[in-house]
Amino acid sequence: MRFVILGVGNLLLNDEGIGVHVVRASQEMPLPDGVEVVDEGTSPDALYLTKGADKLIIIDAVKGGGKPGSIYRFTPEDIALKPEAFKSAHNIGLIESLRALEDSPREVVIIGVEPKDISWGLELSPQLQARVFKIVEVVLKEFESI
Repeated sequence: MRFVILGVGNLLLNDEGIGVHVVRASQEMPLPDGVEVVDEGTSPDALYLTKGADKLIIIDAVKGGGKPGSIYRFTPEDIALKPEAFKSAHNIGLIESLRALEDSPREVVIIGVEPKDISWGLELSPQLQARVFKIVEVVLKEFESI
């Protein structure tokens, strides 16, 4: 079995980089066997590293209307059913790219995090910084049934 955790986001836009911050934090923790961590940042080419995965978990900033640091779990099917509920600069294009990918992952889960500040800057807001390890914990729970 092959599993991939993919962090998406732009580190130059504060909380927009949450996916990258989370994958970097997860690399410092023990991960289950067969789990790969990919820092995609804003490079769509990194998707090719997910080819053939049994499960792909994408972490990204998502405006869902909750308070900053809120964590959402959804799938590409959820986006197809209710696209207005999920606003991200990446997810829709990312999901379309995944669908076009030959040998795409069998299962895709998106862990979205409500941003507070997506203005220019290199730091997460205090609200998101305080949630990084909680988000890693949520991601790792995806592997409990393995």
